[in-house]
Amino acid sequence: MVPKLWLLVFLGACTSGIQHWDGAALQGQRNSSGRLQWESQCQYQLRHLQDGARITALLPPRLEGHWISTSCEVRPGPEFLTRSYMFYSNRLFKAYQFYYQDSSCREPLYSLLIKGKLRLRQASWITRGATEANYHLHKVGIVFHSQSAILEIAERINQTGGRGCSKLLPPGRSWTPGTVYELLSAKAERDCTRALGFAMHELSLIRVERQYKLQQMPGNRVVEELYLGDIHTEWSERLHYRPTGYQRPLQSAMHHSHPCPACGIIYRSDEHHPPILPHKAVLPLRLSGRWVSMRCEVRPAVLFLTRFFTFHGSNRTWEGYYHHYSDPACRQPTFTVYAFGYYNKGTLSTKVRGGTELTFKVTQARVTPMDQVTVAMLNFSHPGSCGDAGSWSLGIEQDVTPTNGCLPLGIKLPHVEFELFKIEQDIKGQSLLFIGERPTDGSNPDIPEKRPTSYQDPLVQCAGASGGFSRQLHHSHQPEKYRSSRNRSSKVYSMGSLLLIIALSFLRLQGNEEEKIENTVMKIFFP
Repeated sequence: MVPKLWLLVFLGACTSGIQHWDGAALQGQRNSSGRLQWESQCQYQLRHLQDGARITALLPPRLEGHWISTSCEVRPGPEFLTRSYMFYSNRLFKAYQFYYQDSSCREPLYSLLIKGKLRLRQASWITRGATEANYHLHKVGIVFHSQSAILEIAERINQTGGRGCSKLLPPGRSWTPGTVYELLSAKAERDCTRALGFAMHELSLIRVERQYKLQQMPGNRVVEELYLGDIHTEWSERLHYRPTGYQRPLQSAMHHSHPCPACGIIYRSDEHHPPILPHKAVLPLRLSGRWVSMRCEVRPAVLFLTRFFTFHGSNRTWEGYYHHYSDPACRQPTFTVYAFGYYNKGTLSTKVRGGTELTFKVTQARVTPMDQVTVAMLNFSHPGSCGDAGSWSLGIEQDVTPTNGCLPLGIKLPHVEFELFKIEQDIKGQSLLFIGERPTDGSNPDIPEKRPTSYQDPLVQCAGASGGFSRQLHHSHQPEKYRSSRNRSSKVYSMGSLLLIIALSFLRLQGNEEEKIENTVMKIFFP
């Protein structure tokens, strides 16, 4: 049996020649009646994401300084927390993690004080644009702010055990709020953090970005963000998981966005004084209008994409474009997926406060290959597994509904997913849509037990309700450079496509082609 990894190496080699494109092709178009005016707003947001002059990655990352959360974060579980991390020039670090009872981060449960040492290594060969690192924990202390938290975690520690953990508390005494209890000590060779599902593997994958704000506004025009590794969506896996994606970024305390009411509060907090964030009103979930990504998004194992959704509240239908890329700046497109379907009314979540549980059904899908590697893969797919095999062309969309999806891309139709949504309003008055985080293992939340308990990066509303989804926006998102120079592109990709075809030919000779392709290419639909 030949290892699957070699095919991914072929894929990586093939994509190395992908041409760059800029956002100039995304200019909005209007007719005399102005019907397409909304497109310019949504297109502007997409174009802004691909403006390389505004966002740069610092390589190697410069960590020295103080980095803080900008809002209440939600981790799988759910866990509600804020973070405050300090990195020093001697490679030592001190980190605070503040945990809460509520999704607004106003009812603190306990704080963790984490000290250790971090050493940057090499650029990640799995997650492009990231740097790998090694870390060593010296101490982890916990301070309780709630009697309920004391009782719950004491019970967990007694159940999980561990050398020296049973004597963490003196016999006959109870836990005392305000006291720092040492859960981990490298010197004493004691580690009682397993009871909390605690690990700092997020420090093993690092990326620092610097954004240059072009608009005139008070405060800093430069914002620095620290991306740390993602947390596995399965509690049982988080102690062993090595991240390939990111959490929501921390921002530099010196170079953060303005205004940011939570930033100063978190910056001034410590283990004895957890931040109490400003009250945030819970907005009712009324799905309508158009929503677009705020940044180039990253998914574990490893996908770069932007999302663009339209919701029609009148008949509870939705449409979405998933634009996939091969680079962390979202400037090298690989393929686009269009999806259409229905959703139910939804009910308030009893597990994730502030969230609404919905069920989505996908009934139609179309695929547009945007590079020669994807074209070659789709053309070599088994007949009937993904559109009209052998007829795929660069930048030309095909309907994959008649073939019940697209097996090589992991798209199956019809398809049902159990989702988690919420809507918030930021300090600028923008409406933000949070959609449930995808399972880390690449599967789909197709049963109620797999419904998300945390969220992806938010989408921002770029237009209100409309009668239909414009095809103009989709086609304008396909770079003119591709449509005008396909012959030149074919020469660039000829060797990469040949390698891919050889790889797929070998798989076909080995046995069941459909199973091989499905197992080697990550499931990417609904990332």
